[in-house]
Amino acid sequence: MPDCTQHHIRVYYEDTDHGGVVYHANYLRFMERARTEMLRCMGFELDALERDPGIIFAVRRASLDFRAPARFNDHLRIESRLQAVTGARLQFEQGIFVDDRLLCKGDIEVVCLESGRFRPTALPRVLVEAAHIYLSSSKERKSV
Repeated sequence: MPDCTQHHIRVYYEDTDHGGVVYHANYLRFMERARTEMLRCMGFELDALERDPGIIFAVRRASLDFRAPARFNDHLRIESRLQAVTGARLQFEQGIFVDDRLLCKGDIEVVCLESGRFRPTALPRVLVEAAHIYLSSSKERKSV
């Protein structure tokens, strides 16, 4: 399986506040993009999953630990690690870095929902199998 753990983003002016520092809510947006790219790299397109088998994902819980500011024009590396797959949930550990400096760490839990009714539903078997392959191949990778 390819390394799906890293995603790169440039900080644009629109991402920052008046002082040129990334606005706190945008860290969640950057992590969202990285999780989407991780799933894409694993072979899962979110729009295809919405059509068949009719699921979407929603953040159930997010915990962020801000350590240093990202600034206008920084080149960010977002590292994402799938930590657990249980029933209808995926748990991720994510970190946002400039070079090797950790700026923000996030623990994010997403839940799988029926796209029409917005009710929790079990993750599709094919996704669970791919996630378990990813988890077993990532045991030797360090945490964020």
